[in-house]
Amino acid sequence: MVKHQPLQVYERQLCLSCLTGIYGCRWKRYQRSHDDSTKWERVWFIILCLTFVLLLCWAFFWWSSHNDYSELNWLLYNLPRDWTVGIVAVVVTTAAGFTYISLLMILALCHIAVGQQLKLFWLHKVTVATVLLATTAGLICISRLWGDEWNTAVFSLWAMGPFLHIGALAAVTMLAWLVARQVVHAERQSECVCASRDAQALLVLGYLSALLCLYLAPLAITAPCLVDPGDLPPRPAVIGRRGAPMVAPENTLLSFDKALQQKVSGLEADVSISLDGVPFLMRDGSLRRTTDVDRLFPQRRFDDASSFSWAELSALNAGQWFLWEDPFGTVQYMSQKERDRISNQSVCRLDEVLQLAARSNCSVLFHLHRPPPGHSYHSSWLNSTLQVVLHSGTPQKRVMWTPDWDREMVRQVASGFQQTSEKKLPTEDLRDQGILRVYLRYNQVTPSDLREFSASNLSVTLHTVNDPWLYSALWCSGVSSVSSDAPHVLSRVPYPLWLLSPDEYCSIWIMSDLISFAVVVGIFAFQKWRMSGMRRYSPEQIMLSAAVRQSSRDVSLMKEKLIFSEIESGMGSSEELSLYDRCAAKGVSR
Repeated sequence: MVKHQPLQVYERQLCLSCLTGIYGCRWKRYQRSHDDSTKWERVWFIILCLTFVLLLCWAFFWWSSHNDYSELNWLLYNLPRDWTVGIVAVVVTTAAGFTYISLLMILALCHIAVGQQLKLFWLHKVTVATVLLATTAGLICISRLWGDEWNTAVFSLWAMGPFLHIGALAAVTMLAWLVARQVVHAERQSECVCASRDAQALLVLGYLSALLCLYLAPLAITAPCLVDPGDLPPRPAVIGRRGAPMVAPENTLLSFDKALQQKVSGLEADVSISLDGVPFLMRDGSLRRTTDVDRLFPQRRFDDASSFSWAELSALNAGQWFLWEDPFGTVQYMSQKERDRISNQSVCRLDEVLQLAARSNCSVLFHLHRPPPGHSYHSSWLNSTLQVVLHSGTPQKRVMWTPDWDREMVRQVASGFQQTSEKKLPTEDLRDQGILRVYLRYNQVTPSDLREFSASNLSVTLHTVNDPWLYSALWCSGVSSVSSDAPHVLSRVPYPLWLLSPDEYCSIWIMSDLISFAVVVGIFAFQKWRMSGMRRYSPEQIMLSAAVRQSSRDVSLMKEKLIFSEIESGMGSSEELSLYDRCAAKGVSR
């Protein structure tokens, strides 16, 4: 008699093997399990979700702060430290960590979707914990060192509200597959306890609440890009902040000349005064970063810039540092002629910039630095600078005067100056002081502030605006002018990058909600139908079902091989064959 052995036919499940293998290093079939995940693994899933959320915030912070990377480099330099571009390492590490954690998050959700037990590999657990601690420490450090930059992230959320809403709606809609599967699976479990049912009810309630909030979110979205093309405000004027410091050394004649080539409406400069009373351009308190003071005056490299005479300042080179440090990564794209010109730049006097602005018929904006106590011009520095401006031939209406010291005296001497405030004050106080323009950081103003300034006939200049998306958002917001380190970039933005009419966005909103609702309902219905058609199978039935799904020819060949292999292994003796013949003969006679 032939002894039949269970016929086992396994389907190749490469996708499932990759899921369990990458997530939990479970590459063997017998290592998989449809049992419920342990409490410890659920805790690790929660830790993974928390790490993903924190890393998402961290990545979004650095993405939205791209406009201000140079400001952070300058801030780190003045701690003091050497000029560095360490932000690149931070951004690359953040991108790598976010990709890794996102992959683990997707694998975990896929485990839940196919009903596989969560079991995170120990190496992944160590890495996730490390990323969580590093991200937390980074958030704390950046909040203390650069806390004001969080306003930029908030501004980015406001500016990109419509697009982030569509993305969030798509993500939450896709989660319907997991929620529906959990709910339908819980309904099929006859032994499901009451506490589990309550948990499933909370899951459904939370999901539907989140979905409803996203459906109604556009009612609260007031992004600047939602404006009719016919109501688009005029294009904001661009002021070259220290010239064009991304393509030439800052506060040099070459930098201002490069800015004028981009058709800027004004030039912005930082003004200090030398020991012998000559106003010159310098942003830093010392000369270390932007000159070769270490070579000419090594013992005075940390001294205040205003402690040098003009003869000493004019001997310094103010361009070679740009070629050495390459702070914006633009030197590699320059010709040898441009590099030679940069290497010959010197410290620039204030009157040279004023003459250049007068010839180009553009405005000028100054930030004056008062010399330290004991300086020969500590008391008369403002008057000395004012006299240089008045004798430069620059029309007074082209001068934006920012210092608050003796503003009333300046108004009497030069009544044509555009009095500009660098402080965010109530409009009543600004009018009382005769202020015509405010100069603020772009993340310090809100839409209501812009409307209030506009109603009071106050011009608004925001700094520092380098990225096209930020320039587009401020354009739609009605800002009159911006100050930029990258006028060569903004000059190539002839129209806002993001612009939607309210009617168009309303149509997109309604269509997105309808599609999302249809997809969610369809997923729940499909999961209900799919789970209702499934029955409980014994192992023998499962093996049989697997065999049936194979082609009939393959199954027949496998059966024949099994029978002949058993006969050849000892079932073919003469006695057994004769017994088999007699049985067969009886069967025929019957």
